[in-house]
Amino acid sequence: MNRKRDSLEKVTTSACGDDGDLQLGAKFEVFLNFRGPDTRLNFTDCLYHSLVGVGIRVFRDNEEIRKGEKIGGELLRAIESSKIYVPIFSRNYASSVWCLRELTHMVECSSKASDKLILPIFYNVNPDDVKLKTRLYLDDLEKHEKKFMRDEVLGWKEALTEVATVKGWGMKDKGHGEIINTIIDEILTKLTKRKSNLPDHLVGIDDHVEAIMDMLNDGSHDVRYLVIHGMGGIGKTTLASAVFNQISNQFQGYSFLLDIRESMQHGRMVELQKQLLSEILQGRSLDIHNSVDVGIEIIRERLHDKKVLLVLDDVDKWEQLSKLAGKSDWFGPGSKIIITTRDINFLPIKEEDKESSFQAHSQEFKIYEMIEMDPFHALRLFSKHAFRMDWPPHDYDDISHEIIRKTGGLPLALEVIGSSLYCKSKKFWKDTLKKLDFVPKQEVFNKLKISYDMLEHRQRDLP
Repeated sequence: MNRKRDSLEKVTTSACGDDGDLQLGAKFEVFLNFRGPDTRLNFTDCLYHSLVGVGIRVFRDNEEIRKGEKIGGELLRAIESSKIYVPIFSRNYASSVWCLRELTHMVECSSKASDKLILPIFYNVNPDDVKLKTRLYLDDLEKHEKKFMRDEVLGWKEALTEVATVKGWGMKDKGHGEIINTIIDEILTKLTKRKSNLPDHLVGIDDHVEAIMDMLNDGSHDVRYLVIHGMGGIGKTTLASAVFNQISNQFQGYSFLLDIRESMQHGRMVELQKQLLSEILQGRSLDIHNSVDVGIEIIRERLHDKKVLLVLDDVDKWEQLSKLAGKSDWFGPGSKIIITTRDINFLPIKEEDKESSFQAHSQEFKIYEMIEMDPFHALRLFSKHAFRMDWPPHDYDDISHEIIRKTGGLPLALEVIGSSLYCKSKKFWKDTLKKLDFVPKQEVFNKLKISYDMLEHRQRDLP
């Protein structure tokens, strides 16, 4: 906040790039409030770039406002759109009228919305200084009383004392890098980050999620590859999505790449690399010149020091993995790569001395095999789709059990067949059961084809 300015439109920075203009309607996640001459070129600059580096959209106001100018325009929208306010209290903070006005508006906004909060940083000051229990801030406030309305200064005092009671971070006896990492971890936890879409009806998945969490949380800070495998339609992607949603906010960046096998069949590896980088770096544009090799190099260079969560869905060839997450040292300590696949034979996990260009050691892989649903959960899942109820009506109980038995407890088959039978006649149900009699139990995709053909076009868009 050290330069004079003519307009607020020129003072905004965000995770979309370096210092630049704020686009109308842009929304931010974090608003940094600080006195420029105290911290702009040191702590605040490091904090800002660290937040941007993990994909958080940040607003920082780099210039001193003219005395007497009210908060308005783009700056007002930036404050009101932000979810987390981070005031950095330095020794001369209270000398800045603009800092005090921003702080007062932040307190007002957070008091009106349950999803907004203030996380203060005490930079070379104590909370008691900000609570006005010492002369440090009181001297500046007394000077302000001679120039500004008494009620306005009183509002500044109330805002200072209120925020000072919030648990924040002190800077004494701590290095900037250490405290910034702590702040980032807290902010990432507080923010509601992107979630992967899940089906409306989830049944019997909690035990699977718990098992995966136990395998991931083994206390190791090494990069780990976790492989979820099983037949098509068994629920691998759904399980990966549920885990992704539960733990993504623990990582500095994350990406969920769907249908890799199909994308590769259409020659879309470069697009997958671009998506991976864009999601982890939160939209930053990186030109990889339509070259897979350049994409590999950028992934390695930009992510080697970041703790990331990466889900690679439906992988069936080594070349797919090698171009997206080929080596563990591409990612920072604690990173997790979750792979879903129908077959694990392409992975170098059976013979430790097996020659392979893949540099990851076999002990980096953890394998989780998904099996068919048990009859209890299968009946409940089928009922949710066939009847929009937890359990079938009494007169449909026997035929429901028969259909479940013939589908082999495969979640996708239960969902699709159940949806195709919703609001259909008993005769239609019996015809469906007869069709299933002609399909061997192991021919899963033929079963799904039967059920899919019975759906109306609008039903075929079932997620």
